[in-house]
Amino acid sequence: MAPPPYPVDMSSRPERPDGRPEAGRIASHLAVMGAVAVVMGVLTACLAIPFAGLVGVAAKDVSKGMVNLPESLEAKDLSQKTRIYDVNGNPIASLYDQNRINVPLKSISRPMVKAIVAIEDYRFYDHGALDLKGTLRAFITNQANGGAVQGGSSITQQMVKQTLLYQAETDEEKAAATEETYARKIRELRYAIAFEKNHTKDWILERYLNIAYFGDGAFGVQSAARHFFSKNASKLNLLESATLAGLVKNPVGYDPIDNPERAESRRNTVLDRLAQLGVLTEKKAERLKKTPIGKTLKIETAPNGCQQSQAPFFCDYVVNWLLKDPVLGDTPKERRRTLNNGGLTIHTTIDLDMQKAADDSVKAHVYQTDQAIGGLAMVEPGSGDVRALAQSRPMGKDKKGGETYLNYTVPKKYGDANGFQAGSTFKLFVLASAINQGIPLSTSIPSPQTMHFDDWDFETCDGPYAGDQKGWDPENSTGAGTYDLYSGTQHSVNTFFAQLETRTGMCEPLQLAADMGVKVPKAQQVPSWILGVSDADPLTMAQAYATFAARGLHCDPRPVTAVLDSSGQTLKEFSSQCEQVMPGATADAVNSILRGVMEPGGFGQNIAIDKPSAGKTGTNNSNMAVWFVGYTPKLATAAMVAGANEFGEWVTLNGQSVGGTYISSAFGSTVAGPIWGDAMSAISAKLPYEDFQAPPGDEIAGVLVSVPDVAGQSVEAATQQLQAAGFTVSDGGQVNSEVGEGLVAYTSPGGGTALSSGDTVVLYTSTGYVPPPSNGNKGGGKGKGKGGKGRR
Repeated sequence: MAPPPYPVDMSSRPERPDGRPEAGRIASHLAVMGAVAVVMGVLTACLAIPFAGLVGVAAKDVSKGMVNLPESLEAKDLSQKTRIYDVNGNPIASLYDQNRINVPLKSISRPMVKAIVAIEDYRFYDHGALDLKGTLRAFITNQANGGAVQGGSSITQQMVKQTLLYQAETDEEKAAATEETYARKIRELRYAIAFEKNHTKDWILERYLNIAYFGDGAFGVQSAARHFFSKNASKLNLLESATLAGLVKNPVGYDPIDNPERAESRRNTVLDRLAQLGVLTEKKAERLKKTPIGKTLKIETAPNGCQQSQAPFFCDYVVNWLLKDPVLGDTPKERRRTLNNGGLTIHTTIDLDMQKAADDSVKAHVYQTDQAIGGLAMVEPGSGDVRALAQSRPMGKDKKGGETYLNYTVPKKYGDANGFQAGSTFKLFVLASAINQGIPLSTSIPSPQTMHFDDWDFETCDGPYAGDQKGWDPENSTGAGTYDLYSGTQHSVNTFFAQLETRTGMCEPLQLAADMGVKVPKAQQVPSWILGVSDADPLTMAQAYATFAARGLHCDPRPVTAVLDSSGQTLKEFSSQCEQVMPGATADAVNSILRGVMEPGGFGQNIAIDKPSAGKTGTNNSNMAVWFVGYTPKLATAAMVAGANEFGEWVTLNGQSVGGTYISSAFGSTVAGPIWGDAMSAISAKLPYEDFQAPPGDEIAGVLVSVPDVAGQSVEAATQQLQAAGFTVSDGGQVNSEVGEGLVAYTSPGGGTALSSGDTVVLYTSTGYVPPPSNGNKGGGKGKGKGGKGRR
């Protein structure tokens, strides 16, 4: 007998406008129920005793069990893999429990639809939940072969089985979904009838193609198409479709990678079936069958998890950051399930060019098996966007090989690592507070090599500090001398900053540090906290210093900009969380001081890049950790090298070989600084040229400002310009000069001289007259001589 006509376009079969089955299909369901009754009668009359003996239940129990089943089965959303993208839309990682990407039926090629229906249920669009002919044929065959349950299942029944297995939460439920018994078949049939009643054929087929397992970790036709042929399901041709359609019966046995001969034979069976049904000619089928299956494969792997990412520790940070957000679920467990199964699209802030520069620099300067850890973080000022995170120890479980799962670049709540003391990088909080309080930048403080301070020398928010009454004895590593805020900071003089802290108090600097994202634990809020006794990490320090680059605007670190659900709808957009924590003028003054570190004579002169930059070194006691935190107006970067063994326990860097270089005594400028310099140089071309704003002399006391050249201007205009630059103006009277009468002849100090804001500049007004030389005064008048001295 010839087979029924094969539907050419299965998606075009008529459905009711409301999406429900037409009346004919409902009548078909009634016929199915009648057929079930017949089958149950056969079971009861002919096979009751042997069947009960095999499965331990009577046929009437099966019948009763079917009656007790719920009328319908809830089809829960299928798990899909979550994809993470960089700032430019490039994929960097995938997360999944099952490698699946759901696609609508219209996005699956017609050859694929035809192939799966032809081999699995060619009468799918013509029968109801049960293909009675196929079921009775399989029933007779099974009885002849000893009662094994094989074949005869419609696509709807197979979809029910897959749904029950997918939604099983216990071992008992999983066993029930796969047991080889008639009881399972009856359960599936009951649910299949409900699905056929409540959904269209196209809906059922679409779910089947998305839930089916195609082998080698690929769930659903889209993931299978990507994995085996590196293309989307919508682009599958007939040969590729026949291959995939043949896999669902036995994904392991017919795996074209491990079992190419069996897979090719199965593919050819599908092609023969398509020819038998008239979908293609026998001649074309024979021609296609001659193509070796290996020639059609183009394997594409589907990395899972952060370890296989291009930026494993940034990915890890993103995951842990999102696990804190209730938008993905009420509990961490629910949020992780959503991340691994929700088919989310996560847009992040990472820049892969910057990430590569960070990775290359860290790996070049600190080897993964060194008794040290190198780390680097890049943050964009004004937004908090995290551009890169890199560390020397790769992600993995081989501790002896230098691998770790600890993320040393981020705070402990996101990476599980304790961090390392940040040394003198903390001094900037006292510096900024001093400027805020109006302490002139030109303030000179004699700073001996060592000093003793009593506890009560330091004021807290609650009064004098009450410690252990032993006091504090800081010591310099840079020698004694008299320093102002410029030189004291650029040379990182400990006794200078200890004295400065006695003037600012501890309250404001600690609060400023907190406002800038650096939380000092209560137990460590002691006078010496400014030497960085608290643990920190590269991301924390980069985002803190980004505040200075952004002229006092602090922004919380932001690794994610948006999360979309599986349908592309926005779950949440993450806007920058920023707050002005200091006046812009204060930040400008800090920048003015720190850019001196990068200039000739500064600790960072050898790592300066071709853009205006500023920075600060940091070294803790015993040289266990060294830092360099630097920035341009557009990017803040923190580099760290910390001595640590394979277990993460602190050791000194002194006397070690790190990155192939022996370190006799570690310093931030010589060990961490080159990591910063190489990374920043590599991406400097991406950074726009932008200079720091000069600190306004009328707002910042003692700021070093060049005296404007106002010679030739009116007294009024010159006075305004000098006052705008922050200087006090004094009238020096008239002098003989060739400059026009009443105009400024010169100033003292002269134009170009560096003075502190608030200093006095004397104006000398021209008479417009130069007396002729006389025998007794060949050198000219007093005014001319002074004027010559003032011009610079």
